[in-house]
Amino acid sequence: MKKYSYIIIDDDAESISKTQTIAEGFSELSFLASAANYQDGLNLVLQYRPCLVFLEIDPKHSSCNLSLLFINELHRFLNVLPRIVVITSKKDFALDAIQYGVFDYILKPLVTVDLLKTVLKLNRQTEDIKSIDFKEEISAVVTSDTNVRQTIDKPLVICIKSYGDYRYINADDISYFQADNNSTDIYLNSGEMITAFKTLKHFEQVLSYPFIRIHNSYIINRNYIARIHNGNSICYIKNSSKKIPFSKTYKSNVDLIIADFSAGNYLEV
Repeated sequence: MKKYSYIIIDDDAESISKTQTIAEGFSELSFLASAANYQDGLNLVLQYRPCLVFLEIDPKHSSCNLSLLFINELHRFLNVLPRIVVITSKKDFALDAIQYGVFDYILKPLVTVDLLKTVLKLNRQTEDIKSIDFKEEISAVVTSDTNVRQTIDKPLVICIKSYGDYRYINADDISYFQADNNSTDIYLNSGEMITAFKTLKHFEQVLSYPFIRIHNSYIINRNYIARIHNGNSICYIKNSSKKIPFSKTYKSNVDLIIADFSAGNYLEV
């Protein structure tokens, strides 16, 4: 699963603590550092190059110099800026923030669902970028006579190797992964099971959406979820009697899945 490193820049220590506490509930987010003023925040961004910066732009103390102008300063030093998420108590600066190109604008007090929406946007943007990069690489294959670009959208193929035996699986055909000590059982939508001699942690690190870890023993393909029962902490798999549990540790990932369903072509009755 994709990890997003982040820095918090806020002159309110209590607000920093709350933001970090809520962010710790998301396995995708990785805390780097925090700062309480403009200069320290700038130094941290230049040092760590985070993916995200949670930025207060209407501080309690004017001496800390935090504002949207902080983004202008980043442009002086960086070709690629981190995604700026404004977290502040007023709506007044929302239009200005949009003009500065911020990634998101969240009103204090921060609540889990607000950060959930930000993480969902990150995941979607990351997948879109991967798709664009891949297509651009393929499109570089040009016929010398006609200059016609060919774009090939290839699905991910996972090769399971064992003593000279190469087994090829389309990732789209995988329903879920189940840990089995130091190996992992891979279950296909056909009902077939294949064992890979890699840990579940390995697959969590190399695979991204739609594969999401929901339990110490399970990674699930979001596209094969037929039902989520929060009361029993169980996910049901399409065309299967299998019931996969999810744990409190990964409950935020299940919330991401639920929110992702509702963000699509969706009708709730």
